[in-house]
Amino acid sequence: MAKFVIRGARAVSGVHAVPGNKNAVLPMIAASLLTGEPVTLTNVPEISDVADMLEAAKGFGAKVARDMKEGRVVIETPKLKSAAISADLAARMRTSFLFAGPLLARAGRASLPPPGGDAIGHRRLDTHFAGFRALGAKAVAGRKALRFKGELKGAKMLLDEASVTATENILMASVLAKGRTEIYNAACEPHIVDLAKMLNAMGAKVEGAGTNLIRVEGVESLHGCEARVGCDYIEAGSYIAAAAVTGGELTLTGVDPEPFAVLEGPFRRFGVTWSISSAERKLHFVPKKKRLRMRYDLGDAIPSVSDGTWPAFPSDLLSILVVLATQTRGTCLFFEKMFESRLYFVDKLIQMGAKIVQCDPHRLVVTGPSQLCGCTVSSPDIRAGIALVIAALAAKGESQILNAEVVDRGYVAVDRSLAALGADIERK
Repeated sequence: MAKFVIRGARAVSGVHAVPGNKNAVLPMIAASLLTGEPVTLTNVPEISDVADMLEAAKGFGAKVARDMKEGRVVIETPKLKSAAISADLAARMRTSFLFAGPLLARAGRASLPPPGGDAIGHRRLDTHFAGFRALGAKAVAGRKALRFKGELKGAKMLLDEASVTATENILMASVLAKGRTEIYNAACEPHIVDLAKMLNAMGAKVEGAGTNLIRVEGVESLHGCEARVGCDYIEAGSYIAAAAVTGGELTLTGVDPEPFAVLEGPFRRFGVTWSISSAERKLHFVPKKKRLRMRYDLGDAIPSVSDGTWPAFPSDLLSILVVLATQTRGTCLFFEKMFESRLYFVDKLIQMGAKIVQCDPHRLVVTGPSQLCGCTVSSPDIRAGIALVIAALAAKGESQILNAEVVDRGYVAVDRSLAALGADIERK
């Protein structure tokens, strides 16, 4: 087991290149199985979840050529194999289940172990099953395997929740279904748009991605393509927070400006603002001369920050904002609406000296600023892990963040990247 050793109170400053979006590249890898021709993905992040997803694709017959230095991956699956993902591999990532849609569309059947991933709360698969059944597939949920079989036909459906992975799975299944499919209450996240762009480049006919109504005209076959993975705005937000709590000045390169419109308001609430050059695809954050200060609601009412489905603030950044709040003068209520275990990591922040009252699994109150002190804590999931790293960067003294491998699932060489920006961090 690896750990990060961090000596805090050093400014995180400089230039950081934002990698490709973890949440976009994983379904794009799954979508490559929809054709027997080569699919080239660019701006691919070098993270462990990508490595695991590519390994899973190989199990279904994919040939993979990687040039991670250039962020380029070529996937070719001339013939699908019936081999299934191992239970151990599936347990490491939630997105292993995204192979169900492509396999069902191209081969007429799919068999996968129940997916794993971060333990941040109940993450139901019912919406996936309902969507596949609406397309005409028979679906059976066993303890050891989830099985789907059938010839797919276009259908109209109303998803019972705007699930990102369910939208992706159903979208990938529908592109080769006969007839027209309408997916209402679809997720709208930027990575859904990335996937739809890739599918259209392969010859699919997808309209409405980025809205809550996606329309698909089924085609007989798809061909190879080259597709770029959009920037990881979650990583970008994490690095902005790291610079903000340490008083550093930061320039991010390789950004796609659109997602930051959603992040801008909640970050501004804590006194964090930035400027974006769309032409240069750069974001620049300069810390204010005064300390971070909470912006209250009208009448000096205590503000509330909550997450939700896009374009609400993303759940993946809520843990990071909690750490930002510990270093901001004022009080804020956080309301985690999506996952009942997302906020359980805050006991580790309290151990470091944060002033936090956890009201229930979904709500907590943070009062800042607090002088955080270094200590030894363990990373429970990707986003809590990076939040603890950011807290350690702001803390006085030495911290050890155990279970560093969890952070590696979503962040590219975070120790080397932060060290290049002036942080005193090393992996042991």
